[in-house]
Amino acid sequence: MRLFGGLLLVLAVFCLYTASPSASSNADEPKVATPGTQARVFEMRTYTANPGRAEAMHKRFREHTCKLFQKHGMELVGFWVPQEDKSKLVYILAFASRDAAKKSWAAFSADPEWKQVYAESHKEGVIVGKVESVFMDPTDYSSIK
Repeated sequence: MRLFGGLLLVLAVFCLYTASPSASSNADEPKVATPGTQARVFEMRTYTANPGRAEAMHKRFREHTCKLFQKHGMELVGFWVPQEDKSKLVYILAFASRDAAKKSWAAFSADPEWKQVYAESHKEGVIVGKVESVFMDPTDYSSIK
């Protein structure tokens, strides 16, 4: 019985040690959803409009792009304009997975309606000069997952 109690004590100490942040080489990394969970992946995109084309960019999103995103399975999380630079649009989309995002973007890009809207909106010049994309995983403490 004493041997059993000693083994339990050793097991408890081992569990505490391996669970402590100092025992992990990833102690400074935030906890994110583990593979196989239902957490979504988020994509933050920043568009910088060419000079004089910001309003055309917003018009295209307002009247066409958002509807087409939804048509192709993209969840609209939100859209923002930085206070310091009104030529930029920052928005976040959510997807079931990175693979789902890839498929949605491919379908969106191939959509004949998008191709027509894109061509029509560029008659007075190219709207967007720069696109930045960052895929993100929610942390374990994020209110949005």
